[in-house]
Amino acid sequence: MSRTLITSAIPYINGIKHLGNLIGSQLPADLYARYLRARGHEVLFLCATDEHGTPTELAAAEAGRDVADYCAEMHAEQARLSEGFRLSFDHFGRSSSPQNQELTQHFAGKLDENGLIHEVFEEQLYSVADNRFLPDRYVQGTCPNCGYEHARGDQCENCTKQLNPTELINPRSAISGSADLEVRKTKHLHLRQSAMREKLDAWIDEKSDWPTLTTSIAKKWLHDEGGIKDRGITRDLDWGVPVKKGGGEWPGMEDKVFYVWFDAPIEYISCAREWVDAGKGDDWERWWRTDKGADDVRYVQFMGKDNVPFHTISFPATIMGSGEPWKLVDYIKSFNYLNYDGGQFSTSRGRGIFMDQALGILPPDYWRWWLLSHVPETSDSAFTWENFQLSVNKDLADVLGNFASRVTKFCASKFGEAVPEGGAPGAVEEALISRLSEGMAEYERHMDDISIRKASSALRALWVAGNEYLQSAAPWAAFKEDPERAACITRLSLNLIRFYGVISAPFIPDASSAMLSSMRAEDAEWPSNVSESLNTLRPGHGFSVPDNLFRKITDEQREDWETRFGGER
Repeated sequence: MSRTLITSAIPYINGIKHLGNLIGSQLPADLYARYLRARGHEVLFLCATDEHGTPTELAAAEAGRDVADYCAEMHAEQARLSEGFRLSFDHFGRSSSPQNQELTQHFAGKLDENGLIHEVFEEQLYSVADNRFLPDRYVQGTCPNCGYEHARGDQCENCTKQLNPTELINPRSAISGSADLEVRKTKHLHLRQSAMREKLDAWIDEKSDWPTLTTSIAKKWLHDEGGIKDRGITRDLDWGVPVKKGGGEWPGMEDKVFYVWFDAPIEYISCAREWVDAGKGDDWERWWRTDKGADDVRYVQFMGKDNVPFHTISFPATIMGSGEPWKLVDYIKSFNYLNYDGGQFSTSRGRGIFMDQALGILPPDYWRWWLLSHVPETSDSAFTWENFQLSVNKDLADVLGNFASRVTKFCASKFGEAVPEGGAPGAVEEALISRLSEGMAEYERHMDDISIRKASSALRALWVAGNEYLQSAAPWAAFKEDPERAACITRLSLNLIRFYGVISAPFIPDASSAMLSSMRAEDAEWPSNVSESLNTLRPGHGFSVPDNLFRKITDEQREDWETRFGGER
């Protein structure tokens, strides 16, 4: 049994996340974690809320709340929604935790000891109207690279270029909107990423199995425009991890905090400590310290493409630069963007559907299936209500749900609510088992490779195979002339419901649980042999007819949702 550490990019605390955020990291990570657990692997799946930085302060101020209270409430809300979407985190932590404060200060001290931190007097924008320095995200303006007019002072979300606030064209305060800004000097700490360039480059070259999207972004940051730059890791903010060295004071840094992108990735490690401190685990170091057993752990990260630079450059530089035996990531699964109905999701314009809204109109499996089967792996993808309706109705209702309903209702009416006895499998059944065996091998191969779209297609093909068998074998017709033949077909089909319940669980856990419950097979294990799996429920084994697994989405519902979630145009 292998061990796999899984982390998904930790979401900002500032508000409810939309479906693009969900499919960009957390949901694919959950799919993979569920699959590995089902195959018998030991998994530690961690996530947390990213609670420091400018977005948090701005969101709390806009809500008229104390920032600590705001974070506590939003963490609880994000945890609730994660449970609503059946995200199976082993622990959902907080970057503001005492564990993360201690570990962040520890890493900073080690980096300083190793000559990778230097103090820099840098020019920073000062807002006369707000009477304060403006850290990167407190500044908005036009990107000098692509011309996007709403670029932030740290990075342009349109072209992903890393920026400094002073590079923006027509900068303005994100607090007051004032353009009355002055450039003043202030002292900050910089991480000497440039000193780590060759080591980082060689490490990335070793990752030949990484997705092209991940590697290309990392290499661009390493080599474009003169190569990787040193990066400021402190900010003039009130809310954050205080700048100290391993808990001790850092002269000249008394009024500053660490930059959110320095402390946030460290929360992956701290989250494991929180997991142990919460009584959920007994040894976090065996997952994170190679001198404590983590050398046999495979560490997989999931994230959107905008997070790739920090996870391939800054966080590895922190870990390597510490000189300590921390576990480095083995595989980074990155994703493009999910757009909304011909445009972008927009919180400010109320455009798109957000996690709480989605769960308010449909159960989680509907969303999980569509999002995972349309995940933006190789290019950006788009959510449209028409496509969502079509996919749910065809894949879930017509194929899987219809199969379970037809089989159980037919059996109950002709043989009673127990697996029927009689008849022996023939050539048709052997052909089906062969087809399912090949399909399972393909499904597992794609899941092992984390090729999610291909895996969803392979899973759907397995559902289709059962439907086509049922339609051609037609037990309702066979029953009139040969009841034993009808019993054989029905017995195999009931076993198929159990089989589908097991293998579909990573994608649609609620429906899978309902199928297994109706077959009274809650302890079902992942099938190692299709033929044996389809002979599990023996004659006389009781079952119940499940409720309708999936309701079809009507045209009226679709039209209503298109209007409700269209936002301002």
